Amino acid sequence: MKLTVLSTSDTHGYLYPTDFRKRNQSLNFGLTKVVSEIRAIEDKKEGNILKIDNGDFLQGSPLSFYLAKNPDEGSMADIMNEVGYDCGVLGNHEFNYGIEFLERTINRLNYPIVCANILKENGDYLTGTPYVVFEREGVKIAVLGLTTPYIPHWEQPQTVKGLVFKSAVETAKEFVPKLRDLADIVIVSYHGGFEKDLETGEPTEVLTGENEGYDLLHEVSGIDVLLTGHQHRYIASNDGPAPTTQPGDKGKFLARVDVDYKKSTQTIDKTHAELIEITDQIENQELKEKFLPLLEKVETWLDQKLGTVSGDMTIKDPMEVRMHSHPYIEFIQAVQKEATGVDVSGTALFDDYAKGFKETISMRDIVTNYIYPNTLAVLSITGSELKAALERSASYFEYNEEDGVHVSLDFLEPKVAHFNYDIYSGIDYTIDVKQPKGSRITELSYHGKPLLNDQKIEVVMNQYRAVGGGDYDMFGAEKIVKEVTVDMTELISTYLQKNPVIEAIQPTNFTLKQ
Repeated sequence: MKLTVLSTSDTHGYLYPTDFRKRNQSLNFGLTKVVSEIRAIEDKKEGNILKIDNGDFLQGSPLSFYLAKNPDEGSMADIMNEVGYDCGVLGNHEFNYGIEFLERTINRLNYPIVCANILKENGDYLTGTPYVVFEREGVKIAVLGLTTPYIPHWEQPQTVKGLVFKSAVETAKEFVPKLRDLADIVIVSYHGGFEKDLETGEPTEVLTGENEGYDLLHEVSGIDVLLTGHQHRYIASNDGPAPTTQPGDKGKFLARVDVDYKKSTQTIDKTHAELIEITDQIENQELKEKFLPLLEKVETWLDQKLGTVSGDMTIKDPMEVRMHSHPYIEFIQAVQKEATGVDVSGTALFDDYAKGFKETISMRDIVTNYIYPNTLAVLSITGSELKAALERSASYFEYNEEDGVHVSLDFLEPKVAHFNYDIYSGIDYTIDVKQPKGSRITELSYHGKPLLNDQKIEVVMNQYRAVGGGDYDMFGAEKIVKEVTVDMTELISTYLQKNPVIEAIQPTNFTLKQ
């Protein structure tokens, strides 16, 4: 019996091959192109096919944001249903719009969402389905769903209240032996990544439990296929205990694992994992045309003009922004300060694709620069805790005499994490990159006076950071004194309604010394 497992992961609401920075694009990603590839594989009729989505489909694009804010216009569930998945897995970003929104979406899907390690307090599985068993030509195939249990470190406490998050590895140890008795082939679809190098087993990150893929492979016997995601890496490995894939994000790749199962011996004869790159595939016309009216509504919404800029707020070099801050960053700080009433703010340039604002600001400019559905939280922390956070941010930089300042590999591998480097406003501070990491903040003052270690200070930042996301262990939910639960995109547009002309001001409170 030949089985082909096709999987996507971290599609993040990218139905069409556009990043929405302008109209009428055909970039090398998107579900309309992925589905074209899937249909071509199906048309060859070379065996049985299982289609699995590995999570993070509900949030991440302007289209998915529009649907979240305008539920009468449809749902991401409608789009995912058209792909024809057999099952799906919960991703961490499925929680971004709240648990009620997530449950409404799951109920609208025409395929099961499997997750064995997130439960309600009463012991029920959050999705109601820890695993699913399919039968093809008399062969039973089990799919176990697992999700990174690190979600409480990123989400608002209210969102995850009453939920129990268990280790993916420990849950797999519980379920895989049972599934071996129920099925002939066991697939684990895990919305998480790898915490260790696949070849050497050496840790590649702090072992927090966010990613457990390596330990799943090496500590849990009986897994025939491991599908992963979350880190947006490109992985197709045939060298470990089981074939393993991770297909990036936005539908840039379709993961494929072929399994040859011998019914006569009840064993797997051979397997092969690969990634199919999505490049010049023609979009699936049926899927494309079905949602074109929705796309037009999104494009019209994105073209709304909300304000103008006096001066230059365009971003030409992301590294320069992170080394010296920027008028766009200072604008975001101003929005955060006004929304919360505090005078110290921290934020990040989330990726290298942000272009800042030109003279006229549209909703398109807002959502393609500020790409996450963040809400805000105010923390009450000490001067020493703020300094520790600044040191964590300062570790973003590496320095040597030959190359000067560049980005630390810790922020590039195994996942690009520019969003974990923060810039602050309302304090004056100096980063000396020639000093050892952990000792780089050489000056730190507030209102013109040195900030004392035991001095209390209130700071606004996004919710992800406030609860400690990004290895900011000096923060935490217990230190939150105020929350603004309005999405930042809405806060930015509201700020522009009050201030239709904004001044491009280059901050001078931050110095990078080299």
